[in-house]
Amino acid sequence: MTRVGIIGAGNIGSTLARGLVERGFDVVVSNSRGPETLSELVSDLGERAAAGTAEEAAAAGEWVVVTVPLSAIDDIPVEPLRGKVVLDTNNYYWERDGHVAELDQKQTTTSEMLQRRLPGSRVVKAFNHIMSTQILTDGTPAGSADRRALATSSDFPEAIDLVTEVYDSFGFDTVAITPLADSWRVERDQPAYVVRQNATELRDNLDRATR
Repeated sequence: MTRVGIIGAGNIGSTLARGLVERGFDVVVSNSRGPETLSELVSDLGERAAAGTAEEAAAAGEWVVVTVPLSAIDDIPVEPLRGKVVLDTNNYYWERDGHVAELDQKQTTTSEMLQRRLPGSRVVKAFNHIMSTQILTDGTPAGSADRRALATSSDFPEAIDLVTEVYDSFGFDTVAITPLADSWRVERDQPAYVVRQNATELRDNLDRATR
């Protein structure tokens, strides 16, 4: 059975942990405050869930979700993630993260920053433009009329393939954006951000994005 590491146990991390457990995955969840603070979440998720440090979650996962504030990406362990696909859910909120000059000046993206932090990993944008409360409620079976679509972006086709499988298991179609440098098209203040849309609508909104 696939084991997934989750670094960050906020709204998105805990929701994905629940969704993955419900779909038969084992998860190791971590946060910045220590495994002991996750006992209630892990107990609620059941026997497929365990708490650990960020290093333990990174090492345990066959693939790993990083869902931490941008200001915390320098704390993400590097070596345990080498060779792995890393799903990045991040968005830039200067009010929370402080101003980052290269983002303010549109010189890079949050996912490119994580890829730079993790040069031996395959970073892929995922689950960043949907409200956490909708991740487990908006999905529908494949082929459903007007099925909601989510975007993903990576420089690695195998990473996009993985996210496509994960999205489908959660009930969403996939629209891929390449390269990773184009992942800004689905971030905050863009037409596709946190808007329910099918695949055609999402592609149209990606084309309308401006920087």
